[in-house]
Amino acid sequence: MTDIVSSADRSRMMSGIRSRNSLPEMWVRRLLHASGYRFRLHRRDLPGTPDIVMPGRKIAIFVHGCFWHSHHGCRFVKMPATRTDFWKTKLAANVERDRRSMEELRELGWRVLCVWECTLRGAETAAGLQDGLRHWIESDSQRGEISGTMCG
Repeated sequence: MTDIVSSADRSRMMSGIRSRNSLPEMWVRRLLHASGYRFRLHRRDLPGTPDIVMPGRKIAIFVHGCFWHSHHGCRFVKMPATRTDFWKTKLAANVERDRRSMEELRELGWRVLCVWECTLRGAETAAGLQDGLRHWIESDSQRGEISGTMCG
């Protein structure tokens, strides 16, 4: 199967995908701020460079895109029809890097939360996500995951 767009167009589209300050990340940051939480961004001195860090609470939050981080069971994860070997290798490496980074953070005494992009798809998600974030932050859980109802 061939791609429906040219290589140049595909390259342009892929270069527009942000690794920092993505829309899902900005939404999570707004919800945290509105809840009264203060945080730091993209701490490069921590394993995996978490998207959001609450140093006083030793909390690291990753906001993951469902495709790029292979969110298991999510309907938004679809293997591309072209260059499947490349994509399988690329996405598997992303998952392994995520696992390793989160484990290293936990070994350093950090609590780790992963918020999946699919959580933000749907009109009613903002209030539910804000409550979910607040609940997890105030809990004693060492690790957590918030994903959308559209998964699975």
